Amino acid sequence: MTSATLLTPARTSRPGGDRPGATTRAAERAYIRVLVVLDTAVLAVAILAGYLARFGDEQPTGSEIPYVVVAPVLLLVWLVSLKAMRCYDDQVLGYGADEYRRVSSASLRLAGGIAIAGYIADVGVSRGFLAISFAVGTIGLEVARFAARKRLHRARDRGAGWSRKVLVVGDTAHVLELVHTLRREPYAGYQVVGACIPDALLAPVPQRLGDVPVVGSFRGIPEAATAIGADTVAVTASGELTATRLRRLGWQLEGTGVDLVVAPALTDVAGPRIHTRPVAGLPLIHVEAPEFRGARKLVKGFVDRSLSLIALLLLSPLLGVLALAIKLDSRGPVLFRQTRVGQGGEEFGVFKFRTMVVNADALLAELAARNETDGLMFKMRDDPRVTRTGRLLRRWSLDELPQLANVLLGHMSLVGPRPPLPSEVARYDGDVARRLLVKPGMTGLWQVSGRSDLSWEDGIRLDLYYVENWSLAADLTILWKTFGAVLGSRGAY
Repeated sequence: MTSATLLTPARTSRPGGDRPGATTRAAERAYIRVLVVLDTAVLAVAILAGYLARFGDEQPTGSEIPYVVVAPVLLLVWLVSLKAMRCYDDQVLGYGADEYRRVSSASLRLAGGIAIAGYIADVGVSRGFLAISFAVGTIGLEVARFAARKRLHRARDRGAGWSRKVLVVGDTAHVLELVHTLRREPYAGYQVVGACIPDALLAPVPQRLGDVPVVGSFRGIPEAATAIGADTVAVTASGELTATRLRRLGWQLEGTGVDLVVAPALTDVAGPRIHTRPVAGLPLIHVEAPEFRGARKLVKGFVDRSLSLIALLLLSPLLGVLALAIKLDSRGPVLFRQTRVGQGGEEFGVFKFRTMVVNADALLAELAARNETDGLMFKMRDDPRVTRTGRLLRRWSLDELPQLANVLLGHMSLVGPRPPLPSEVARYDGDVARRLLVKPGMTGLWQVSGRSDLSWEDGIRLDLYYVENWSLAADLTILWKTFGAVLGSRGAY
């Protein structure tokens, strides 16, 4: 049996006949065909762009290379390279960064291989043509994959699109936890259709765990998966599922077309911190400690301050216009300075454009009963304290631009947890206080995941995930997604 962590299924095959979840497999194949068509179109445009940029609309002079033959051969070899790097493997499609890494790796390896082969064989293919084609093609492939994925995610959020049908196996508490985790991110493509629980917990009448039907016990997992059309069995923690029983389950699923995934009890830990090492036949999961200092932190600080300085210089005309609009709209200062808590519990003054009337804090007590969020924050969609200009600034998150000064001064980072109020920190428990191990950010996972639409619990979970698993690459991804969240005005009020 080949075991795998959650979201990395161990594939089995079935010689002949339909596999369980045939509809899902058909939708999966249709999505892959769309990707192949997209990739082909992108590569054709990239190769044409490389030719036109290098030679224009004239025939290359002084060359015996027939580019009318080279172009289609390059396109075909590029597609073969994508296939060889498993860029169409359903294990990486639609979720995670591995799909993008494989696409880039396939393109870069092919470019390197062609460069070496051309040098050895002394073939005079234009290096400018190849360089432009590969640059445009690699970027185009990534953009096309991103667009296809976003469309798939929207379909999955609506309950449509290609998703795996999952049978969850384990103790009731762990089953409910895994179901909650998978449903929290429906765009990941795991749709729970049933559960199997220990024999001792099985009742003579039909049971449900929440709204998930219990379809069997540990004795008949393969049969239960076939009965409900599941194409994936996700095994979570249970005292009765020993290593021997789990190995036998893998044998039983061989040839059935049902994938087996193992969901470890470890959650909210990013992939780069996890390393699986076989020891005495056991796939032991090693988890690296979070990194809160060191060279990467120094680089992050340098990048933060450099980008904030550039942004302040470029946005200075806009900042002046916004300041004038605030001054003309209502009496009071242009900037609002509020005490927040930063790294290590150190307090600092965060800068924002004023979006409320000057006596907003005094009016808060009267509005406390109309709080629309749980937890320690106060949020209200139609807050009467917000000015007309303030509503516009909040809609497009323009009120937070002065925080670039806080980043430049070293109080904040461009990406990090939401900066909390001292009154919130005073009520933190031990777990939530871990948010203070890093600098707060102008944006973060909380902002690109819904902002004010998130519950307090989900906001804290995202902040803690960032604290434990931050990276420079993740910061760049969050900054990119922030533009989409701002333009879409998701959760902004």
